[in-house]
Amino acid sequence: MIRRHFGTLALALALPLAFTAPAQAQSYPAKPIRMVVPFPPGGGTDILARLVAQKLTEANHWTVVPDNRGGAGGTIGIAEAARAAPTGYDIVMGQKDNMVVAPWLYKNLSYNPVKDLTAVAHVAYTPVVIVTQANSKFKTLDDVVKAARAAPDTVTYGSPGNGTTIHLAGEIFNGAAQIKMRHVPYKGSNAAMMDVLAGNVDLMVSSVPSALAQIKAGKLRPLAVTSAKRSTSLPDTPTVAELGYKGFDVSTWYGLFVPAKTPKDVIATLNTEVNKLLATPEMKAAIVAQGAEPQSMTPEQFETLLKTDYEKWKGIVQASGATIE
Repeated sequence: MIRRHFGTLALALALPLAFTAPAQAQSYPAKPIRMVVPFPPGGGTDILARLVAQKLTEANHWTVVPDNRGGAGGTIGIAEAARAAPTGYDIVMGQKDNMVVAPWLYKNLSYNPVKDLTAVAHVAYTPVVIVTQANSKFKTLDDVVKAARAAPDTVTYGSPGNGTTIHLAGEIFNGAAQIKMRHVPYKGSNAAMMDVLAGNVDLMVSSVPSALAQIKAGKLRPLAVTSAKRSTSLPDTPTVAELGYKGFDVSTWYGLFVPAKTPKDVIATLNTEVNKLLATPEMKAAIVAQGAEPQSMTPEQFETLLKTDYEKWKGIVQASGATIE
């Protein structure tokens, strides 16, 4: 009789625990989620981040609020996200620039992307495009090369900031073409775009999402994309490799990260919902319309990509000779 009572008591105590854990997991999110965007409004990262935030809000009745924290090639926003509490209520739209390139360029970063952040959901990847003002004297990429060889350090190119993949794409092309263009860093794509449109810099090296609207409006002329394949959004624009620089391949990726030690069930929930969005024709079309290519991954696949690129870009940065000004 005593044993039976103890068994009944143990079962009674266990039942609340059994039902509590799933209930807690299902309650996420119970309040608004802040999505840190580590660049100013208007750039490729901002465009994709706001699209994901909007669609997550619409599909799930969540509240996902973009919060622009630009500066220092995106590293300020990433650092802020890395310091946040690991609860799932602070997520960040990172990309190759600030997650795997910047650590090899900046000596005193306050975060280690592999140790301090955890990959959640890959969203998209995009080539980089070299553009110039529509009325520019540069009609082709070869025109740029000839001018840079004739007068080194006089042809200028803008980028969203030091330490970005986009900045390095220009530096890597300097090496591949054996020329010297002068880099002009800006605090985000929008500022660089305004100056290339005004003719204050000769070229801009940009993500396709950042430049696409101005290209379609006829205000910018695309000279080449830096990926191995042509962009779906710019099918008539040749790759740098096609123009004689074989093997040239520089692109960037975008995805969501959370602070390390964020609960696995929260990461799983975010990954599931983002991947559901990426599987819809509407979301695919919206991402392609912005000049990017949608691509979903599991958290584990995305984490592997992060770690692989982190080691790969150490050598690329060192070989390019790029430095932070």
